[in-house]
Amino acid sequence: MRVKVIGAGLAGSEATYQLVKQGIKVDLYEMRGVKNTEAHETTNFSELVCSNSLRSNDITNAVGLLKEELRELDSLIMKSADKNQIEAGTALAVDRNQFSLDITNYLKNHPLVTFHNEEVVTLDDSYTIIATGPLTSEEFSLYLKKYLNQDDLYFFDAVAPIVLESSIDKSKAYLKNRYDKGEASYYNCPLTEEEYDVFYQTLIEAEKVKPKDFERKVFEACVPIEDLAARGKETLLFGPLKPVGLEDPKTGQMPYAVVQLRPDDASKSLYNLVGFQTSLKFGEQKKIINLIPGLEKAEIMRYGVMHRNTYINSPKVLNSFYQLKSNPKVFFAGQITGVEGYVESTASGLLVGLNLGRLLNGKEMIKFSRKTALGALASYIAIPNSNFQPMNINFGIIDDLERRAKKAEKRELIAERSLSEIRKIKEKIND
Repeated sequence: MRVKVIGAGLAGSEATYQLVKQGIKVDLYEMRGVKNTEAHETTNFSELVCSNSLRSNDITNAVGLLKEELRELDSLIMKSADKNQIEAGTALAVDRNQFSLDITNYLKNHPLVTFHNEEVVTLDDSYTIIATGPLTSEEFSLYLKKYLNQDDLYFFDAVAPIVLESSIDKSKAYLKNRYDKGEASYYNCPLTEEEYDVFYQTLIEAEKVKPKDFERKVFEACVPIEDLAARGKETLLFGPLKPVGLEDPKTGQMPYAVVQLRPDDASKSLYNLVGFQTSLKFGEQKKIINLIPGLEKAEIMRYGVMHRNTYINSPKVLNSFYQLKSNPKVFFAGQITGVEGYVESTASGLLVGLNLGRLLNGKEMIKFSRKTALGALASYIAIPNSNFQPMNINFGIIDDLERRAKKAEKRELIAERSLSEIRKIKEKIND
């Protein structure tokens, strides 16, 4: 039995490794070298396009926990990252060239891997993993758009920050829908004129990330908040910070300005800052968000970004195995599914490669629970969500503890619970 893996990025490389470990032959396709993307600089597998950091190694940080789960399950990406680690405090940063070169050499020289340096633009009847990432070629993107019934492929280039619900100061923010229409579902953070003046001045003076040329084209509906602000001081008051219909129940008065936060997941553990799509540097975003009353101590689960991003509306078309509902021989992995980040892409590739290998070997696929970071990500891309957007791993999507605990202790207990479950799965795999 053979599997076709399309894309040799982090997800595709990890999926390939998990398949060959189980004796499955892989045809690995990568177009770079024949057709390059706007962001990659080499033809190596698993090239880190942006930062060389895989973020925190601390298991009380969600991405640190996810990395530890991957290590337990023998991830190729994590082995190369740990081998090529460079000094970066508590973060895991790597020598990006050696990191990707080690992965490339291992897979290209593996006896069960046949490498094809070509672009794939259609699907056949093979068992297939699509791991083409957010820079999927235009021709294949158009094909997938039709294959997935057109509306199930998104081209999205604006993302607003997301904060943890429990970090919102409820003594300042209040739940209310504009004009009290329907059930109150938005948190509203009111600003006085003086607070708005400070917020506005900080915003227009903040430092932006300079985008590559291919990122400059932006739809009007996706204009960064700092660019809206540059059009004039009143612009935001008639746009995303419009206070009309949002009287503060504590005062009965309409604030000078209001920042609204909308639930971003079904459990309402995460809230999206409405209209705050941005290209500001992350440090600037944190400074500005912490100026907003009610968000002074907000925990930012995902920062806003502006970039070209191709991803499918996964909850409509995939199950929690990253398997296509309409064709069980097709799996997706990596950022094209709506997971965001290096480690998250790797995680999806591991889960897909592991389970497709088991399927082809006549074994039951393993469903990871939401008590694990791996399972929480898989669940996120499969649960119906009318506002589905790419997501990093965070504690907001991992199942909470069943008992109360102090914040510092809570994340340690969640991590211990998760790794205990992962080790049981590891024993099952090894058996």
